[in-house]
Amino acid sequence: MEVQRLAAFAEGEAGGNPAGVVLCDVLPAEAEMQRVAAEVGYSETVFAAPQGEAWRTRYFAPEAEVPFCGHATIALGSALSAAHGAGEYALVLNDGEISVTAGADGLVSLVSPPTSFETVADEVLDEGLALFGWDRTNLSDEIAPAVVRAGSAQFLVLPLAKAEDLRDMAYDFDDGAAFMREHGFITLHLYWRAASDLVHVRNPFAGHGVYEDPATGASASAVAGYLRDAGGRGGPYTALQGVEMGAPSRLEIAALEGAGAPVRVSGRTRVIADAPPST
Repeated sequence: MEVQRLAAFAEGEAGGNPAGVVLCDVLPAEAEMQRVAAEVGYSETVFAAPQGEAWRTRYFAPEAEVPFCGHATIALGSALSAAHGAGEYALVLNDGEISVTAGADGLVSLVSPPTSFETVADEVLDEGLALFGWDRTNLSDEIAPAVVRAGSAQFLVLPLAKAEDLRDMAYDFDDGAAFMREHGFITLHLYWRAASDLVHVRNPFAGHGVYEDPATGASASAVAGYLRDAGGRGGPYTALQGVEMGAPSRLEIAALEGAGAPVRVSGRTRVIADAPPST
């Protein structure tokens, strides 16, 4: 089985979030996909096989399947472009359909599942903040914390008031994993707004076996939908992520019009030159 290794949302020739990509005639058994994802060891490996005019697509983290992954979708779009040419590709997920478009200039854009949000319970919010040694005084008053979704992929968004809190973020891995699994959060989306069109982001991902994700398109789309629908911030913006990890990443984000509408997330990829042999 050939596993391509690409870094999505790369900042020039550096950074980005590594993803495994497997293009195949028929998807392997679920247990085999999980085994390969664990062996590859990236935050996600995506598997795709033709299904009519579309591609049946599934995403696996090292410890469990996830319903939607943004950076792996960007990596998949790049791999499909290399194999079949630039253009738009329809993807059939476990619980919906999305698309990814690869341009001749190397820019890849996904259109997410529909987005939604709900108020986070007080006890869940306080528990999440306590993971990092924070309380509500650490939060920005830009918009309230919330549970946000892209399709069925669910995240907790915490807008922070100070850049240094984001920079110094740290937490106990086991406690974080337990919290995320208990409440069904794929990641916790922590961000600080530097300007109207620029945010800095970090995403703890312990619930699926990774301390931190360097670029997270799924949570970015869910948060952008929330900012549009609840915060009146529907304009495009840039998210910088992975800087503290030494993996600088750039996500260009634009919410489509309409409450609950999908979000377009764009970025570039690079081949991971020192990747190990295929599994």
